[in-house]
Amino acid sequence: MINKLKIFTDSRGGDLIPIEFKNLNFIPKRVFTVSDVPINAIRGEHAHYETTQLLLCIKGKILVGLDDGKNITETIIEKGESIFIDKMIWDYQQFLTGDDFMVVLCSTEYNLDDYILDKKEFYKKNNK
Repeated sequence: MINKLKIFTDSRGGDLIPIEFKNLNFIPKRVFTVSDVPINAIRGEHAHYETTQLLLCIKGKILVGLDDGKNITETIIEKGESIFIDKMIWDYQQFLTGDDFMVVLCSTEYNLDDYILDKKEFYKKNNK
């Protein structure tokens, strides 16, 4: 489900997009950005055992694919929109404009052991 964020455009130029942590269903432990991805390139392609994430599109258009082991959905998020990714969801992002900018808020600190990097292993864990 896409969440719309408020965008405040200033008469002097530029946009401000506030992110209120009180509106999240987790307390962020890590934040990272993804930018300068070539047009139509795909990133992500993994799942997490414990980490939940909020993907925020700050600029451009990003197709977000989500696979829970039974159903696959694809949703495009644009500037000022976000999408929640729960644990044990295989996800990928396709960067559609070549000028996209994404901020990701994570519920855990980085831990490689939390990642499922093989899709067959993910399906095995989800009994597909």
